[in-house]
Amino acid sequence: MTAATGPVVSATGLSYVPTDRAVLDDVHVEVVAGEMLAVTGPSGSGKSSLLALLAGLAVPTSGEVQVDGAPLQAGADTGFGLVLQGYGLVSVLTAAENVEVPLQAHGVLHDDAIARAARALESVGLGELADRRVEELSGGQRQRVAVARALAIAPRVLLADEPTAQQDSATKATLLALLREAADSGTAVVVATHDPEVVAVCDREVALHDGRLVHA
Repeated sequence: MTAATGPVVSATGLSYVPTDRAVLDDVHVEVVAGEMLAVTGPSGSGKSSLLALLAGLAVPTSGEVQVDGAPLQAGADTGFGLVLQGYGLVSVLTAAENVEVPLQAHGVLHDDAIARAARALESVGLGELADRRVEELSGGQRQRVAVARALAIAPRVLLADEPTAQQDSATKATLLALLREAADSGTAVVVATHDPEVVAVCDREVALHDGRLVHA
């Protein structure tokens, strides 16, 4: 694991009240390069909202998210790898195209993007389905496409919301090994999960309950 020098992404005093109920309340969390952090808690505890705030997909009611010590601006292109609920895939594109397009958006040349997408899909066991449109894939397969897309860009930060929830034991082990490999290569990986097997692969755990940290 890469030696820690300071947080790549952090949240300080983070609260999120999108309606009349606080989803997150005074949450402090940080992750360093080379670390795999588990965010745990029951359904409704605020795990998904925390990842969305760390990704800049939502704006906190109070508190601040920082990336490399600078405030995260809403809507900013962080270049983070994201595996969030709903997958965020384009259903009419193929699995390969869903991985290739973000690579090209990050400046990867066309031929290189095709090759990297193929390797990423092969690594999650979807090489034979690369040319299948996403709308024809199962939920678990779409989840793996999302993981492949996030890993393919080699992000500095990877945020994954229950990335193994719909997988069998063998596929789950494969995905966890890939996430662990990314962290060992220097990526800051944050995984929201309720699965003890996922937590066991991580370096550290923070737990949420009713939007508040109960363990860090």
